[in-house]
This record gives sequence, C-alpha cells and structure tokens, in this order.
Amino acid sequence: MANATGESESDAVRLDFDRRLMLHFRGSVVTSDAGLLAYRELDDVLGLTEIAGDVLADARSGKNGRHALAGLFRQSVFGRLAGYEDVNDAERLRHDPAMRWIVGGKAAQRSAASPSQMGRFETQWLAAPKNFAALADLSGQWIDLVHGRRPPRGIVLDMDSSVSPTHGEQEMSVWNGHYACTCYHPLFVFNQFGDLERCALRAGNVHSADGWDGVLKPVVARYQGKLLRIRADAAFAMPEVYEFLEAERIKYAIRLPANRVLQDRIGYLLKRPVGRPAHYVRRCHASFSYQAGSWTKPRQVIAKVEWHPGELYPRVGFIVTNLSRPAERVVAFYNKRGTGEQWIKEGKGAIKWTRLSCRTFAANAVRLQLHALAYNLGNFLRTLATPEPIKDWSLTSLKEKLIKIGAKVVSHGRYVVFQMAEVAIPRQMFKEILRLIAELRPQPPPAPA
Repeated sequence: MANATGESESDAVRLDFDRRLMLHFRGSVVTSDAGLLAYRELDDVLGLTEIAGDVLADARSGKNGRHALAGLFRQSVFGRLAGYEDVNDAERLRHDPAMRWIVGGKAAQRSAASPSQMGRFETQWLAAPKNFAALADLSGQWIDLVHGRRPPRGIVLDMDSSVSPTHGEQEMSVWNGHYACTCYHPLFVFNQFGDLERCALRAGNVHSADGWDGVLKPVVARYQGKLLRIRADAAFAMPEVYEFLEAERIKYAIRLPANRVLQDRIGYLLKRPVGRPAHYVRRCHASFSYQAGSWTKPRQVIAKVEWHPGELYPRVGFIVTNLSRPAERVVAFYNKRGTGEQWIKEGKGAIKWTRLSCRTFAANAVRLQLHALAYNLGNFLRTLATPEPIKDWSLTSLKEKLIKIGAKVVSHGRYVVFQMAEVAIPRQMFKEILRLIAELRPQPPPAPA
C-alpha cells in the first residue's frame, strides 16, 4: 500500500474468489484498539497520567512543542498496554484514531507523536536522573490513588526477581548461569491485588536479592503505620532483611535454605511412614526455634515434610517467620507467593516487559518502568471495573478481547463516533465496564443548605 497508515489513495483491492468483495484501507478512520478508550476513562477518573504530567520535568525549551508531556507519556503507556512495545511502532500508531484521542490535544485532529519524538522522550527526557526517579515512584503513587477509592484492610507484598533475555549489545547485559542466557535480572515487588508496587532493572549477573533495599524500603515507607506482611523466596533469606522487617514491625514468611542442622531438627519426620505407601500426599509440619551462625538472635522456623506417592524421599521445606500462627497456616500463607510468579508471567506475556532492546542501560531501565505502569493500568481495570462474567480474565485475554476491539470512526461537526465491533465484548458489557469506572469518580461535596 502506498499509504498504509493513513487514507489510502490507491484503488480498492479486489479478491478473485468472489469479485463482489472490495477491500479499502482507511488507517486513519479505523482502529483495532478501540477498547483502549475504557482504560483512558479509568485513567481520567483516577487522575493517573495527570500526576505524571505534574512530576515529570519537560526538557524542551520554547513554546513550539507539538505534544504536551502528558500526551507523550500516555502514548508510551497506552501503546505498551495495547502491545506496541517498540518506539518504531509509533510510525503507524501515530495515525490510529483511538491513540490520537487518548493522547489528546492537537493529536486528536492531526497525529500523535512520531518515532523520533517518542525516542527522544523515552531515551533522553525520561532517562534524566530527576525524571527517572519520579518515574520509578509513579507506580506507588498510582496504587495509592487506587487504595484511596478501594481501601485495603492490609497489604501483603511478594518480592521476587526474574529474567529478561537480551539479544544484542545492551549495556550491563551479562550471562547468567542460573537462567543459562545473556540477560538483565530485574527485581519486582507486588501486592496481593497483583499491582506492581516497584521494580528495578539490574545487570544480568547479580544475586537475586541484590539491591533489595532500594526496591523494598520505599514501598514500606509508603505503608508506614498500616498492616503489612511480606513473602519472599530463599534468595532473600538474609539477616539484614530479617532485621529491617523486624525493626519496622512487619510480619514476614521467607523460605530458608535447608542445611544439616535444620534436617537434624526434624529427623523424626524424615523416616518413611510404616505400612504401604499411601495413594495421596502425606504432609506434616513442625515449628521450632533456630539461630544460624550469622544471626544475632534465634527465630522461629517452620518445617514442612511431604511424602508423595511413588517417590522414595520426602520433599522438605523450611520457612523463617515472625508470624504468630500455627505451622500449617504459615505454610499456607507462604504458598500463596506463587501468585507473584504468575503476575510476572502476565507482565511478560501481555505487556512484553522483557522487550528491553535499547543500547544503553538507562534507556532500558526507563522502558521497564513504562512497561510496569502499563501493567498497573491494565491490572487496575481488571480488579476495579470488570463485570462478573470476565472477572477472572487474564491481562492477555483482556488485551485480545477488550482492547483489540475494532471500530470505524465517523466524524461529525460537533462530535466523533466510534462504531465498535461486537464480538467478544458486547455493548452491554462495555457499558457495565464504564459504569463501574464511573462509580470510582469522586462525588462532589453536597451543596450547602
């Protein structure tokens, strides 16, 4: 096509199997992402990108900026939410009518930002130290806004690391023997609703807990005075982590690597049960006080021993905790940490936050933060404004069925109509999503009598 992204000037394309069919290409009046408008409505109700416009500094001088900073920021975040994770995607996305109205301002009637504009915005302006610090704090600020509309009784944090494979000459991209690839090694902290509280990009060869304090401590500071509990795997079983959490009076359950001393303490549970092997899992627990050589005081340790059918040896796990619960309930609480791993998989699958293809480490760190914000925006709608029939949809399902609604755009003198396709999301369900979003809008104060 001569002009695949805009109004085509070529003749209609005909199909030989049925000559009655003609194909017209009208990229600037047809969108495949009309469902993004629901996310823009949620953004407006919560004031998410409005905060970004307030805290990010505009590096441009003069008054000839074509797009407002908040508009560029929306194009970055909403584009990633719809699956356009590269700056080059802006070449087509700038003409998309849904994106133009989401960006707002002059873009609504003309075009959104070009690849070169988005490249400067993401790799230069946002990579500046002050802007990057503000960008890293935005996820927490967004979550605080959500909690203002949906106050939680308590917060449970899950801390975990992941892998982002690299395929070029990116700075600080290093071989990681555990993952058997050249990669980055980001660190994430989620809450129990699946919101990403904070994340940090790290070199590929660092320990899983490296820099934990820079990620966890700002989150803990935000929740000062609230009921807070934390789960983490064995990589974070370090005295400094325990001491910090205990000083902050935070309850925790952290997996403890096994050693000979711990094994000896539960030796009586490691003997094979008498009689024929059962056809179900036999599970038993123990609780005892233990002090490692590097600890300044003894701590409670929970042991879990499982005998599985067909296995010669039991599966053994240890958890160090300061929770005052029975051993079975501590184990049950810790086992829910697996949901954090599921959210990481959703971020990789739906938001593609492993797509860190810039050359400089600073630019890739910005990209990860923008992916995190896109993930949170998607998760906010899932947890706040999804009707019961789609309550359990994953972010991938929401992207493929809600965001990817095709629409034809018809402009009139005073208004613009998006003629939406009804396939996976019918009209009534979309109206219900908008109703749930509207209920989150702050109510005006009552008029004085």
